[in-house]
Amino acid sequence: MSKAGDRANPRLRPDERIEIIERTTPFKGYFQVDRYRLRHRKFDGGWTDEMAREIFERGHAAAVLLYDPKMDHVVLIEQFRLGAHTAGLEPWLIEVVAGIIDPGETAEAVVRREAVEEAGCEITALHPIGQFLATPGGSSESLVIFCGRVDASKAGGIHGLDHEGEDIRVLPMSRAAAEQKLAEGAILNMTAVLALQWLALNYTELMRIWK
Repeated sequence: MSKAGDRANPRLRPDERIEIIERTTPFKGYFQVDRYRLRHRKFDGGWTDEMAREIFERGHAAAVLLYDPKMDHVVLIEQFRLGAHTAGLEPWLIEVVAGIIDPGETAEAVVRREAVEEAGCEITALHPIGQFLATPGGSSESLVIFCGRVDASKAGGIHGLDHEGEDIRVLPMSRAAAEQKLAEGAILNMTAVLALQWLALNYTELMRIWK
């Protein structure tokens, strides 16, 4: 992953319902914060008063739920997240593989690269799950999610890049065990929850496609 602040220029589409009065960047570091003065059309046809909003720019990301259809196993990962710690929650989270999309890079290329770096798995097929907004009330980040076919027979161990401060434990488990963790509330990462719920709903169709 690279610094989002280096590339987080919002690509604002012209929209006659929105008036951007001013945009400034009060902070730019590893991530970036932009401040907007704006107003927008109301449902009754009028305009809101001018308002100020800060938007957290961290770039856009791609994620992949690694799944072995032969073993009926998923390959999840576990790593430390400071945001969870500062929220007063368990800081070691069960997640799916993910990474920031760099300029000129496709979401597919990101998840294939990150699957090797974070889980030691090579993806042999990708199926799209969808594109989603993470926290649109305060961030521009969008997330493209896939399901990726892998061989989970040798998945495990500790992975990640030292220079990125990554210490990632690989957690292969049966699909049923992952669904049980969902039911118990043991998975707090929303991307992982969404991807696993998608697999539960679309398992039969995915098996038809991947045969």
